[in-house]
Amino acid sequence: MAVATHFSFPVNYVLSEASRSRGRFDRKLVRAVASGDSVAPAISEETKVKLGGSDLKVTKLGIGVWSWGDNSYWNDFQWDDRKLKAAKGAFDVSLDSGIDFFDTAEVYGSKFSLGAISSETLLGRFIRERKERYPGAEVSVATKYAALPWRLGRESVISALKDSLARLELSSVDLYQLHWPGLWGNEGYLDGLGDAVEQGLVKAVGVSNYSEKRLRDAYERLKKRGIPLASNQVNYSLIYRAPEQTGVKAACDELGVSLIAYSPIAQGALTGKYTPENPPSGPRGRIYTREFLTKLQPLLNRIKQIGENYTKTPTQVALNWLVAQGNVIPIPGAKNAEQAKEFAGAIGWSLTDDEVAELRSLASEINPVVGFPVEYL
Repeated sequence: MAVATHFSFPVNYVLSEASRSRGRFDRKLVRAVASGDSVAPAISEETKVKLGGSDLKVTKLGIGVWSWGDNSYWNDFQWDDRKLKAAKGAFDVSLDSGIDFFDTAEVYGSKFSLGAISSETLLGRFIRERKERYPGAEVSVATKYAALPWRLGRESVISALKDSLARLELSSVDLYQLHWPGLWGNEGYLDGLGDAVEQGLVKAVGVSNYSEKRLRDAYERLKKRGIPLASNQVNYSLIYRAPEQTGVKAACDELGVSLIAYSPIAQGALTGKYTPENPPSGPRGRIYTREFLTKLQPLLNRIKQIGENYTKTPTQVALNWLVAQGNVIPIPGAKNAEQAKEFAGAIGWSLTDDEVAELRSLASEINPVVGFPVEYL
């Protein structure tokens, strides 16, 4: 059975390592010039939300950078200068469009994941180049710790974090997350997150792919140290609503933990780009099959119709639907400037309650693809 989401990516990482041992954005954009030098476009506070119970504020929509540097799942198994320039364009246009929250991970693009170049390395380079152009530029960075079976104890979290910081060329990150639950040693990992906060290496901490029970346990363990669990990053989209069915979404709302939604446009399936005659290439083609895309067409047709009423694309409608659920921060993956600009146009406006309900009803008639299995542990 095919598995959607970024589960396939960490699996490559684990197996390899083990074998070794367009839309409108309604916001206020302020630009200024001082002493003849350009100043970075300012991000309006109106576009930001607090991340859980932390003091960190991030934009209502972020950008996932899993694909940057990857050639094991994305990019048709190839990474080249053209794709590098496209990723740099996605980064710059995101910031120019008012989106300054980027999510990466130590496994993305890693050689241990059979990747070409670390996503963290690329993001760090792009940030440095941006700040050389705009010294006052601010970028919010989230990255993740890989809970590999041979990594034990809180010290492993701090060690991995410092390695990530070196690749990112930063002294600290805004959000550090456990990428998935470990087979064992999760208490130590959570203690490591707490240590990272106390050492000033991170502003906020979160988890990813955590079930309701694991989420509650993590929340309570960190709470004892006076540290809020800021987020839980899970697979969530209009056609994959497991977080609602498993109680994760309700628990996040109850505890004040922000839900960060990865694969919010179902890896492109909700964009309208793919049809039964034109399925996605690579591993995604085995997940979003011709049969599945045939069943998806009525929903996609209605999304397109609704979008036309707002002069919005299907992608922007699908992302706005997620935002309408409340306490949700989608992080679609941007490979190029055009996609980044389109994603920015997903916020600053709202679907009606009736439209949100109608799309949910239509989506309920479609059998979802399989998510990250640990969600059900």
